[in-house]
Amino acid sequence: MTRSTENRILATPLVLFLLVMLGFPTILDIIYSFSEVSFENLRSPTFNGGQNYISILNDPEFWSASWFSMKFGLATAFAECILGLVLAVYLAPIIRKNTWMIAVLIMPMMIAPAMMGLMYRLLLHEFVGALPHYMFYWLGDSPAFLSRENVFTTVFTIETLQWTPFAFLLFFMAYEAIPGEMREAAAVDGARGLRMFWHIEMPMMLPTIAVAFFVRFIDGFRVFDNIFVLTGAGAGGATTSLSIYIYLSFFRSGEIGNAIAASVILFCVSFLALFFAGRLLRRSGA
Repeated sequence: MTRSTENRILATPLVLFLLVMLGFPTILDIIYSFSEVSFENLRSPTFNGGQNYISILNDPEFWSASWFSMKFGLATAFAECILGLVLAVYLAPIIRKNTWMIAVLIMPMMIAPAMMGLMYRLLLHEFVGALPHYMFYWLGDSPAFLSRENVFTTVFTIETLQWTPFAFLLFFMAYEAIPGEMREAAAVDGARGLRMFWHIEMPMMLPTIAVAFFVRFIDGFRVFDNIFVLTGAGAGGATTSLSIYIYLSFFRSGEIGNAIAASVILFCVSFLALFFAGRLLRRSGA
C-alpha cells in the first residue's frame, strides 16, 4: 500500500462526515431555493423554477442590502489591513522585547461580536448613552451616532476597531518570519527605512496581506450579529446587510424560498472570493 493510498483511506471518515453534515443541508437549500416553500409545506415544497431568484433580484431591498454588504466588506477589509500593517511594522521592535503586548492588542477580537454590538449600543445610545451625554455636557452638542446619516461610519468604526487585531496578528507573524539575512543583505546594498519596507519586506508579506484582506472581506460581507444587536435593521434600513435581509425574509416575512435563494447567492459570492484568493496565492508562489 502506497503512502498516498494510506492517506486517502485515513481521510475517508472525515470526508464522509463532512458530506453528511454539509452536503445534505446544501443540497436541501438548493432544492428549496427553486421551490415555493413555507413552514406549512417544508416536507413537500412546490417547484417553481427560478421564481424565488427572480423575486429577490427584482426587490430593491435586496440590492440595497447587497450594496451595503459589498461596501461594508471592502471598506472594513481595506481599513483593517492598512491599520494592521502599520501596527505590525511600527510595533515589532517594541513587541520583541515585550511579548505580553500581543495579548493586550488582540483582546478586542476575543469579545463576541454580539457582545461588542450590545456594549456600543449602550455607549452610543442617543438618550441614555454615556458618550453622547458627556459630549453634550462638555461640548454643548452631540451627534446622533446611530442616525441614518452617521450609522455607517459608526458600524464601520466598531468593526474596524474589533478586527484590526486579527490583521495585525497575521502581519506581525509574517513580518517576523522574514529572514534576518535578507534584511542584512539589503542594508549592505543601502536599503533603509521605507526603501527596505517597500522593496524587501512588503513583497514577502503580500501573500499574507492577500489572505487577510479576503478573509476580512468575506467576514464583513456576511456581517450580521454585531450590527443586528447594535441597530437591528434600523436607521431606515441603512444597516441592512445581506445576512440581515435573509434573516428578516425568513423569520419576519416567512418568505423561506426567497431567504434561501438569497443565502445561496451569499454563499456563491463568498466562494468566489475564496476561489480568487486561492488563485492569487498560487500565482504569488505562496
